[in-house]
Amino acid sequence: MDPQDDARALVAERFPTALASFLGGGVLSARRTATSDLDIVVVLDGPPAPFRESLRWRRWPVELFVHDQASLATFFARDTARRKPNLARMIADGVTLTDRDGTAGRIRKRARRVVTAGPPALSPAELEWRRYGLTDLLEDLAGSTDAGETQVIGWHVFVQAAELALLQSGRWLGGGKWLLRELRAADPALADALLAAVGSPARLTGVADEVLSRCGGRLWEGFRMQG
Repeated sequence: MDPQDDARALVAERFPTALASFLGGGVLSARRTATSDLDIVVVLDGPPAPFRESLRWRRWPVELFVHDQASLATFFARDTARRKPNLARMIADGVTLTDRDGTAGRIRKRARRVVTAGPPALSPAELEWRRYGLTDLLEDLAGSTDAGETQVIGWHVFVQAAELALLQSGRWLGGGKWLLRELRAADPALADALLAAVGSPARLTGVADEVLSRCGGRLWEGFRMQG
């Protein structure tokens, strides 16, 4: 099972008129596992794009992200605004499967500019909201007497502390496993500390407070959001 050959064959059969296509994701790296899928971005000249589809191909699970030029621009902008450049990263870090008249090269340059530029800066209002949210979770964690609730609250503390650290550093966010990957790239020591604190509310609180100390500490009393 060769991911590039199989992905290229899928595109050739399903999208013979594609302007460009790319294979991205962990299947191309040392992170590949037995359940890794083929993340394939296909660019068409028009309908039926845009759409997303999940399927099986030659024993591979496949995620298709089918776009036209307009929807690419829309998704690049949307992902930038939410600070998770999923589509741009698949293209920028992936391999080209098909390229008609240099279209793939031009799209890859756009994607790399998005990734390299980084996310929008954290505004003062966003920072206060993040500090408030994490502070509130820590208060809940301290008062929790239910083992199940403590686990759930702890997970949210982990996520919000990691996101706050990334945002303070001007780094991209990530969802699921990509949150940890982004944090490991930006601050390996913090990533290790958070992972080591999983299951220990006291240790997790200490790590989260360390993150909060970088931006003014806890914030609850006196917090106000207009509107």
